[in-house]
Formats: sequence, structure tokens, C-alpha cells
Amino acid sequence: MRPGRISPRRIVPAGIAKPDYASGGKPRGPAPGDPATRLVRMRQACRVAAEVLEVGAAAAVRGRTTDEIDAIVHEACISRGAYPSTLGYHGFPKSLCTSVNEVILHGIPDDRPLEEGDIVTVDVTVFFEGMHGDCSRTVAIGEIDETSRRLMDATRACLGLGIAAIAPGKPMHSIGLAIETYAKEQGFGVVRDFRGHGIGDVFHAEPQVLHYYDPEDAEPMKEGMTFTVEPMLTAGTARHLTWNDGWTVVTADGGRAAQYEHTILVTASGAEILTRL
Repeated sequence: MRPGRISPRRIVPAGIAKPDYASGGKPRGPAPGDPATRLVRMRQACRVAAEVLEVGAAAAVRGRTTDEIDAIVHEACISRGAYPSTLGYHGFPKSLCTSVNEVILHGIPDDRPLEEGDIVTVDVTVFFEGMHGDCSRTVAIGEIDETSRRLMDATRACLGLGIAAIAPGKPMHSIGLAIETYAKEQGFGVVRDFRGHGIGDVFHAEPQVLHYYDPEDAEPMKEGMTFTVEPMLTAGTARHLTWNDGWTVVTADGGRAAQYEHTILVTASGAEILTRL
């Protein structure tokens, strides 16, 4: 992959509520909102995110540029009264991330058309009712090679296994253990330097959610926590490089990467997937 041309930042209408970083780029703190309605608003935001991801994933077809997908996702957010959370976050210039082939995450939509055999991770986050909802999916463009198919299947399975490991009182490292064990069995690498995260009225917050086993990551999960689980697997090395744009993260060996993500609520009995329709 090589950097393409990036179009100007898209406009969000004045009537749509914006996070505090929308103008200056730097988050300042939690958004104002009634704590008593936090979970209700969180479910609303996550449902919108899931709907927009469906739109974005369906738009990922051969011949369409990732910038065109950005335009489609931007409009899908606006039409639902939501703000695309990535837009302006620490200066990110677009309304979603599109990570193609060896791009692990944070790919900036540009003018490169998707080609037969590509894979692309469509990563959507929305700000709605004062809360953020975050989800992603890797999409195959036409017929893909067997390694890419196995990579996608294994990454999707790792997401499910990580979510199944969630329960109040269990250590956070239960998630990473489940993911890393399966990924290694399938012969794939697990990216360590990028993680899941707490989410709600702030885009990225504690706890950090590791996708590999670290025995020191022993904080107990608590009922009511909301965080993302978003394993990133690689077909080769899990080491990464970052492009000069400061955002695009790629595998060090050019091997392909895949990612699947949901926003999760820890419940009394386990986990509720908030970004599943």
C-alpha cells in the first residue's frame, strides 16, 4: 500500500452535537450528561454505530475508493443525528478509518480504489446522545486468497472468544489469554501495541484491553464497565511501522492484517454486545 490523495475534511451541520475535540482536536474530558441515563444513551450510541458500520461495510466494493466510503459513512452519521467520532480526533482528517491489506489500523480514507482480492477493515465510531459507540469489521473485496480468508475467520473467532471470557470478578487478562491462545493455534500473530479501551462519554478511556496474555493485567472486571474488544491479527509478523502521516499503522513485513471490534457492557452474568444489531 502507498498513501493516496486525501480530500478536504467534511462538514458536520451545526445542529448536531459535537464532542469537545471537534474544533481543537484535543479531548478535554467527559461530555455533560445525566449519569442516570448513561446506559440508555450508551445503548443508543452503540446501535447507531452498528447501523453505520453496516452501511460502511456494504459500501466496500471493488472500484470504490475509501474516500467514497468515507463520504457514505459521513452522511449515514449525519442522517441519524450523530457525529463521526474520528473526525478531528487529535487531528484525524476523516469520518472513519479504512485499513486495507497490510494496514493494521488507523488507515486514512483516500483516492485509491479497492481492488479484487483486497481486504479492508471498516472502523466506525459515532458520538450520539453524549456517548461514543465503536465497532469494526474486515471486509473481503471479491475473491480473496486462502490465507486472507483464514486470517479473517480467525480474527472474528478471537473477538467472540474474548467476549466470552468477560464476566464480573474475572481478571482483565482473561480476554487476552483467550484471544492469544486461539490466534497462536491458528498460526497468526497478535498485535500488542494497540488495544481495546474503555469508552462512553469519552472516546478512549480506562481500562486498557489487551489482546494478549499479561499476568499483571489482573484488574477485575466490574459490572457496568463499557469497553471495546478489538483483536488485530496478522498473517506474518505482529511488529508494525507507522507512515509519515502519523496515523497509518502497517505490518513491518507487509503481511495482511484483520480486525473485528464490538463495544461491550459487563453485566452480572457476563457480557452484552452493545454494537450488535
